[in-house]
Amino acid sequence: MTPSHVGRSRTEAFLHRWRPILPLLVAEAIIWLGFGAILPILPLYLSDNGIDPVTLGLVMAAWPAARLVAEPIFGWLADRTPRVPFMVVGLLISTLVSFLPLVLIGPAWFFAARFVSGIGAAMYDPAARGFIVDATDDQSHGEAFGIYGAAQMGGFIVGPAVGGLGGAVLGTWFPFVFGTIAGTIAAIYLALAAREPGRHHPRHGMALPPADGSPGLGTAPPLVADGLPTRTIWLPPASMWNRMLVSAVIVNFGAFFASGTYEVVWSLFMQQLGASLTLIGISFAIFGVPVIFLAPIVGRWVDRVGSLRFIIAGSALIIVAAFLYPLVGDPYLVIGVSLIDATGFALLSPAVYAVVSWGSPSGRSSTAQGLFGAAGTLGFIVSALVAGQLWARGVALPFQAFGATMLATTLVALAVGRGRLDGDDPSLKRTVLVDPYPAPIPTKEPT
Repeated sequence: MTPSHVGRSRTEAFLHRWRPILPLLVAEAIIWLGFGAILPILPLYLSDNGIDPVTLGLVMAAWPAARLVAEPIFGWLADRTPRVPFMVVGLLISTLVSFLPLVLIGPAWFFAARFVSGIGAAMYDPAARGFIVDATDDQSHGEAFGIYGAAQMGGFIVGPAVGGLGGAVLGTWFPFVFGTIAGTIAAIYLALAAREPGRHHPRHGMALPPADGSPGLGTAPPLVADGLPTRTIWLPPASMWNRMLVSAVIVNFGAFFASGTYEVVWSLFMQQLGASLTLIGISFAIFGVPVIFLAPIVGRWVDRVGSLRFIIAGSALIIVAAFLYPLVGDPYLVIGVSLIDATGFALLSPAVYAVVSWGSPSGRSSTAQGLFGAAGTLGFIVSALVAGQLWARGVALPFQAFGATMLATTLVALAVGRGRLDGDDPSLKRTVLVDPYPAPIPTKEPT
């Protein structure tokens, strides 16, 4: 078989395996293409229109503030209605207001536009992540979310370069219009191509009830009989309040505290180091490179060995990068440090998403994703409000603050998870009997 045939076979196998979520992956790449085009320009545009660093933090916090309120609600609704309409409508709302800062100028208008965009994102995201959980098989959630992250970063690599170059050549209006067009195309494509998946839960099984008559959850004794074959099954958590999901929620708060810091101060930081608008856009784009290559591989390993080691390693790299950034005085060296940061994100993201899927009660995957997202949103809000004020007092302070926060949340999450971050929760294991005398398969009697 020639190399071209091997490549074609692998591509066909990939497309066949991930066919149920391919429309979502394509849409995510387009969405992040537009989002990435706006991201490096937005803080500079707002600053050029008279927004001081403290007010900039307030404006940037409007988007996650809307998500904090709305995401758990829309996650709950997405578990009870078709998810594709939620994704399409939310995406249209989020993107159609992207150009408003061009025509409605002022702190109040900027805040309102960001808030409405956040409402749309709160509709889209938990429905999209719940879609992935239900559209993929039980042993592939880590890899599925790794590919999901890679699709996002695929768009994100190109988006900031397009936005930075287009903004430098055509003007600051270009990224906003480009982002609106990209989001609209993604919404139309999703409406036409996505198909609703069935609803299920990872690692679930039908256990025979324990001998003591309890319902088979919690700490009920396993059903074992001497001399008869048995097998281990997994039951879904009965409640959102389980160690796996709570640990993931805590980690997400710290991770998005870092994201909020970047969104407020990164462009200002690079500009202060002497970076051009084009280089600022490239710095955002380069961040996505390790994620594209590593996240699917990490996700595959998460499915095999669990999440714990990847959560620890990913968090450690992000924390190291946080304290290195203010020590580096050259914009090109800062981009090198960002590759360490991005590698940490590539290790952390699929691992945490897998923990959320394992910790989701049956039929409530979007609700769990909504709560998970709300925790990250809260971290984003706090950091966006704090980062602008810290930046005004010293360049290093925002980075040191998110590094310390990431360290604290990781340690707390590990303490709460206590060995369950590999998905190995003993309270959800059951040993059940395998029927040694299965019913024979009916056959047609010969005439």
